[in-house]
Amino acid sequence: MDTLVLGISTSGFNLSFWVGVGVIAGIYAIVALGLQLNVGFTGMDNFGMAGFMAVGAYTMAILTVDHDISFWLSLPLSMLVTMGFGLLVGLPSLRLRSDYFAIATIASAELIRLVAQNAQGLTGGNQGIFCSDDFSRCYDDAWVKVSDTINGWFVDLGMSDPPSALPLLVVAWIIAILLTVALVRIQSTPWGRVLRAVREDEDAARALGKNTVGYKLQSLVIASAIAALAGWLLALNLATIHPTDYEPIVTFFGYSVLVLGGLANYWGVPLGAIFFWVLVEGTRTLEIFESESQQVALRLFVAGAVLILVMVFRPQGAFGKREEMMLGD
Repeated sequence: MDTLVLGISTSGFNLSFWVGVGVIAGIYAIVALGLQLNVGFTGMDNFGMAGFMAVGAYTMAILTVDHDISFWLSLPLSMLVTMGFGLLVGLPSLRLRSDYFAIATIASAELIRLVAQNAQGLTGGNQGIFCSDDFSRCYDDAWVKVSDTINGWFVDLGMSDPPSALPLLVVAWIIAILLTVALVRIQSTPWGRVLRAVREDEDAARALGKNTVGYKLQSLVIASAIAALAGWLLALNLATIHPTDYEPIVTFFGYSVLVLGGLANYWGVPLGAIFFWVLVEGTRTLEIFESESQQVALRLFVAGAVLILVMVFRPQGAFGKREEMMLGD
């Protein structure tokens, strides 16, 4: 029998799978919004978003599981810790040239991942972190209750057996859209216009009396807070926190979303995230090879080929402007 979802037939359609894809797309939309602030509007090549996500996720879990702090209180506390880490990374490295700054950020992200991998007593090491030793507390206990409540609302609306990830999909995209609106509004303020001035010509902005390092540091700290949000959502989606979840590929996927959506356009980011993850996950149907590893390689090859074509024929991305790419050269 066809399952009706709010009056829509889902026969032959794996709803749970695509809800999961939507969650990942929402998380990476948030990651790419932080990158857009740094790369598209401040001219900073930040390759450390995975590290910031890891700091936010691990801090939230450690406070909740090891110190019995409320999940809801651990969220702002972990964001503050992540912003502090962004400040720590930015203070010595933002005076470097852009390519050296990129190296410094990716190195800091790898440092966090390796510490998480080896600090067995704090982070669980390679086993990761999820619950206390006696399983009396798990970091997502409070979220599970909220998720069940939201799924109950969908059942009341007529959806039979809603996917377990559906509440996280709703929350992730509400956060992504609200962040997009907030960043668009902020960009039109005097502070946002100074960021563009720094991107276009840092020397000229400095000559006008602007503390360019200070503005870049503020941009980096805000991006680190956004990364903490994405780190929480990824941890809730995976139901565990493991060092391999925050490898550099996470940041590179964020840049892929940025390329597809377009530089210096916040609204292009959510659409770029949807397109990228539908492309990557939709190619699962291309069952050409028997080996799973070869299938994964094929999917990434197809996604990479599309990115190359976009960069060749429309380097500004789907919603970017070509003149934005010329600024700061």
